[in-house]
Amino acid sequence: MRLSILRLITALITGFGVQFAFGQANHAWGYDKEHGPAKWAGMDPAFSTCDTGRLQSPIDITGAVKEKLPEIEFNYHPAPLKVIDNGHSIQVNYTEGSFITVSGQTYPLIQFHFHRPSENMYNGKQYPMEVHLVHRRADGHLAVVGVWLAAGKPNPVLEAAWPNLPKEKGKEVTVPGVTIDASQLLPAQRTYYSFVGSLTTPPCSEGVHWFVMKEATSVSQAEIAQFSKLYPDDARPTQPLNNRPISESTQ
Repeated sequence: MRLSILRLITALITGFGVQFAFGQANHAWGYDKEHGPAKWAGMDPAFSTCDTGRLQSPIDITGAVKEKLPEIEFNYHPAPLKVIDNGHSIQVNYTEGSFITVSGQTYPLIQFHFHRPSENMYNGKQYPMEVHLVHRRADGHLAVVGVWLAAGKPNPVLEAAWPNLPKEKGKEVTVPGVTIDASQLLPAQRTYYSFVGSLTTPPCSEGVHWFVMKEATSVSQAEIAQFSKLYPDDARPTQPLNNRPISESTQ
């Protein structure tokens, strides 16, 4: 009998934690031909999972099975703007106190960052950008909420962050008097796709619980263009599904 996605996730992640590596110091990897995704596994033994892993992200979401999945309870609160250009993306580090709760498990929000174009796709469709809201439990397990960003109205988070981007890579800047609210990155409709995957950057560790929102959030064309000046392409290609199940919430 086919395991539900939640039972599969439990089976996969209870036996091991995820190596947390966002914002790591190793900047040798990148997205160009010389340092891009096809070369990651050979750059460092710690990156071998980028090639050998069977549950890699991102993916092209196809064949999702509709299920009665638990609601994601978002408890995001405004926080001071702490932003860093980490050499691979623009990342906003979030102060303590914001979290999601799913099936009784609480995952604190620790940061979010952006990709252009979107990394996850839906039936071959790719969006102009995607934001990944990264959550980490005390035991190291990760949950990432992915939100597609489509051209439209300006987004309040980007309106606050983009004028305050650091001039120097690798150094976090706390912007006095400026706050952001991660909930403004979420779509009004909170239905989602759920699957087991990995980090989309080296070391590509697996056991990450992914929630990709079905509805996109709006950002302006000017906001997309400003990010593109820094990172015109920081998206890993989609990875094989390898028969892993994908669930689609129906609520």
